[in-house]
Amino acid sequence: MIRAALAALALLLWSGAAAAQGLAATLVADRIFVSAAGELVAEGNVEVFHDGTRLSAARVVYDRRGDRLTIDGPILVVAADGTIFEARQAALDPRLETGLLLGARLVLDRQLQLAAGRIDRVEGRYSQLSGVAATSCRVCDGRAPLWEIRARRVTHDEEARLLYFEGAQFRVGGVPVFYLPRLRLPDPTLDRATGFLIPSIRSTDRLGIGVRLPYFLRLGNARDLTLTPYLSAETRTLGLRYRQAFDTGAVQIGGAITRDTLLPDETRGYATATGAFALPGGLRLGFDLEGVSDRAYLLDYGLTDTDFLASEIAVFRVRDNDYLRGALTVFESLRAADDNDLLPSVVGKLVYERRLQPRPFGGTLTFDTGFDALYRAEDGDGIGRDMARAGAAFGWHGIWIGPGGLVAEADARAGIDVFAVEQDSGFDSATTRSLLGAATVLRWPLIARGAGGATHLVEPALQIAWSGVQGSPVPNEDSVVADFDEGNLLSLSRFAGEDAVETGLRGAAGLTWTRIGPRGWRSTLGFGRVLRQDAESRFSDGTGLAGRRSDWLVAGQIDFGQGLALGVRTLVDDAADFRRTEARLDWTTDRLGLAAAYVFLPSDAGEGRAEAVSEWTFDAAYRISTAWAVSGAARYDLVADSPASARLGVEWRNECVEVGLSVSRRFTSSANVTPSTDLGLSVELLGFSAGGARAAPARPCGVAGR
Repeated sequence: MIRAALAALALLLWSGAAAAQGLAATLVADRIFVSAAGELVAEGNVEVFHDGTRLSAARVVYDRRGDRLTIDGPILVVAADGTIFEARQAALDPRLETGLLLGARLVLDRQLQLAAGRIDRVEGRYSQLSGVAATSCRVCDGRAPLWEIRARRVTHDEEARLLYFEGAQFRVGGVPVFYLPRLRLPDPTLDRATGFLIPSIRSTDRLGIGVRLPYFLRLGNARDLTLTPYLSAETRTLGLRYRQAFDTGAVQIGGAITRDTLLPDETRGYATATGAFALPGGLRLGFDLEGVSDRAYLLDYGLTDTDFLASEIAVFRVRDNDYLRGALTVFESLRAADDNDLLPSVVGKLVYERRLQPRPFGGTLTFDTGFDALYRAEDGDGIGRDMARAGAAFGWHGIWIGPGGLVAEADARAGIDVFAVEQDSGFDSATTRSLLGAATVLRWPLIARGAGGATHLVEPALQIAWSGVQGSPVPNEDSVVADFDEGNLLSLSRFAGEDAVETGLRGAAGLTWTRIGPRGWRSTLGFGRVLRQDAESRFSDGTGLAGRRSDWLVAGQIDFGQGLALGVRTLVDDAADFRRTEARLDWTTDRLGLAAAYVFLPSDAGEGRAEAVSEWTFDAAYRISTAWAVSGAARYDLVADSPASARLGVEWRNECVEVGLSVSRRFTSSANVTPSTDLGLSVELLGFSAGGARAAPARPCGVAGR
């Protein structure tokens, strides 16, 4: 690094190298002359500029016969890559391969500074610093930095971009904390280097106080491995993460293996594998695989609070007019009440869609075909049902704008499906089903401007739809859960999948009012419902879609500007009782990020919900200053009238250190997990590798913190 920083001066004064390489530099000084001894001398405010590098010195002497460069300071070099070098005096050969620098200070990548009584250049690659103090903290006269590493000698390998410390002593506030005879650290310009990463401390009710100490191994430019031992009185865990990049994609494999006192006779752990690759023909391959030894492991070790795992491998392609995707997914529930043998644990799906623009009658014509299948591990009539479907369909959509701004839309769909059902005598083993359906939607957007400058847009909408099905009944596997919202109010079918479709004559009506204020406020209010000639019994009561008349759908959003927005959606029955309800508030500023949400779901046996769900969730982060930040999250169960989970985090950082403290509490319990508290502490010294990119601006001397 020193060699790069001083290269400008060397190229200028060592004329042979400069001429050979065709490089140019600019020298400015009060006086430039040749002495009686034949030395080239520049003195008085000497400055050299070359390729983004600037050197300042009091006096520079180049001895051609001795092939020696002598520089009197104060010497200051600011390189284009951010390196800053200071010295009192230097004596070097023009190639900067050997020499001596006295009273030097080196700042790497504007982060890490190393002050040394002496620097020796060795073999043109190494800089050996003697009597070194290294820190990324602001250094003020008369006061020790927050942390520093004192060393007898430091060797900087400029090619490998590594720092080797000998006789290293780590100090906090000037007080020695521990001693290391040898220490290797990356310089700030190196993103990936073998060595220890930032350790963290974790304390939980079940595992006690433990330490995670990750070790990173660089296996080449495209591969690396991270090993993370996690040790406490209750557990011995080794985590790993392997990454590799290829010309056409990348893969990451992770996991952990554990022996602990929670399940003393078992080896526990988890494994994951993710990847994405480009294939010929514009195809993409992606996979996301995950598995765990037992249902409580992920919660015990604070990895995730998910209650199911989904492992999938998929091949897909997306182009302007067609879409292709094939996937195989394996599901595993982590809920104590679920029996994975009774759930459709293996699901395969293949779908192809193509869009055409037929000129004779306009509109958009779509063709889609697909195959899907599911498998249950359980053998038994009705409880181990396996099923497959293959089908194809044509759809058409057209839109016209008539007099007065009236908008008319038309949809038509025709398709055929073949179903195969095993281990369920309640359905035919093989069924062919045909579908024919059509719908018309009329919209009439009306716009007006109010006296205060606000713009109002009112849009009534009306739909008439019919569809019919021919064929024997089939099981409903992919449309068990249905949602009623603004997106499907005017849909031809409100079932989520292909197994079940709405039939008969029906209609839907809705009205939307949008107001755009002169100061940037924007609000929208909409409502609607579905009416049928015949009652629909396949929707469960909790969806709001069952019967001849659906519940009223009411939805509204307000954007207040300044990053503040509120959204509400609810279903209201004919008795004016609120059914499914959700609301969300978001507020984002330069310092604040806030999200609060409320959800209510009524009990619904059809969706596997024996009790109603009603809860608040809250997530916030606030940066108090450049040094301090706090964050928090909470979930409160209104049905149980008790908190479900809570988390609080505090972060403090300056230009050279980042400290994070977090505490979380899970209040719920089940057959797999018990309530627990998790405490985490991390301390990161900024300035090595890429860590300093997150550092706060350096505080002025005399200011303790902000």
